Amino acid sequence: MAYVPLEKLLDKSAGSIYKLVILASKRALEIAEGQPRLTDAGAALKPSTIALHEIAEGKVRCKVLKS
Repeated sequence: MAYVPLEKLLDKSAGSIYKLVILASKRALEIAEGQPRLTDAGAALKPSTIALHEIAEGKVRCKVLKS
């Protein structure tokens, strides 16, 4: 099982755990539906873990909308 530290992930999601969860779940769904992986991850890893690795590496970002 791969471990992704939360400290690395919070910086990538504007400091919000809620934004991080939404970002990771949307990306994991894309991966599960057949979108190509953006990182070198093993075939045995679950889509949610791969999504977290992509976020930690900065390959998937959270879009912040200004109001």
